[in-house]
Amino acid sequence: MSVVLEVTNLSKRFGRLQAVNSISFSVEKGNVYGLLGPNGSGKTTTLGILLSTLNPSEGKWSWFGNPGTSSDDLKSIGAIIEHPNFYTYLSAEKNLKIVCEIKGAPYSRIDSVLKLVGLFDRRGDRFSSFSLGMKQRLAIASAMLNEPKVLILDEPTNGLDPEGIIQIREIIKTIASKGTTIILASHLLDEVEKVCSHVIILKKGVSLYCGSVAGITAKNGYFVLEANNLKSLKNELEVSGDFSEIKEDSGRIIAYMKSDLNASELNKKMMDKGIYLSHLSKEQESLEEQFLDLVKQNQ
Repeated sequence: MSVVLEVTNLSKRFGRLQAVNSISFSVEKGNVYGLLGPNGSGKTTTLGILLSTLNPSEGKWSWFGNPGTSSDDLKSIGAIIEHPNFYTYLSAEKNLKIVCEIKGAPYSRIDSVLKLVGLFDRRGDRFSSFSLGMKQRLAIASAMLNEPKVLILDEPTNGLDPEGIIQIREIIKTIASKGTTIILASHLLDEVEKVCSHVIILKKGVSLYCGSVAGITAKNGYFVLEANNLKSLKNELEVSGDFSEIKEDSGRIIAYMKSDLNASELNKKMMDKGIYLSHLSKEQESLEEQFLDLVKQNQ
C-alpha cells in the first residue's frame, strides 16, 4: 500500500512542556488509524502540526510524498479539529453552500454528503435546532464536500450519547469502506478498537506503539479456569511451564500462555493429572488490556 503520511522524529515544546517528544509513524492509504492516548498525551498538538496550524520544534513530515503541508495537500485533507463552527440561524444546506464556496467544491456534492451522514431529510432545518450528535455529523459532511483523500477527526464522539456514538462510528466505517484514509484521535479505547485497523498509542507526547490493532492484541491470550481444587490446579499449571503468569481471581484461575495452546489439549493434560475442570475458556487480551500493559511498562 502507498504511504499518504510519513512522520519522522516530530517534537513540540511549549516552554518547559514537552507536548510531543520525537514521535515517528506512517499512515498507509485506505486504512483507519487511531491516534490513542489520554488527554494531554499530544494528540491534538500532533494533528495541529500536521495541518500547519502549529509549528514543530523539531522533526519533519510529508503528505503524499511532499515535504510539510502545502496548500495543495490541504485540498486533499478533510479535518475536524474543534467543535463544529456553523451559522446557527442558517439551515444545514445553506451552511454547506458557504463551505462549498470556501473550498471550491460544487453544490452538487451537498445532497450526497447529507445522505452520507443521515441528515438529508433535515437539510432545510436551522443548525440551532440540531442535537450535538447532528452537529457533529454535519461537520463530517462539510469535511467530505471536497472528496478528501484523508479525513482527520479529533475526538469525534466527545460528549455524545450512546446512540450518537454509534451513528458516528457507522459513518466512519462507511467513509472508510469507500477508500478514504482516516486518522481518528481519541482517548476512548473501545471506539478505536471498534473502527480502527491501526493504532498509534501516545503517552505524555511519547509514542508507545505504532502498528495494526490486530498486532497489539495478537498475544497468545489466556485461559479462565475453574475446578473443585483450585490449589492443585494452580500447582499443576505452574509445573507445566506453559504459562508466563498464573493468578487467582474470584474463585477462578487466570493463566496467561507463553505460546499458543489448544483448549482441549490443556483439558486432557489436567485430566491426566486427576484434575477435572468445571470451566474452561480461552480468551484474547483486548486493546484496553494491552494499552494498560504498555502504560505500566513505560511509567
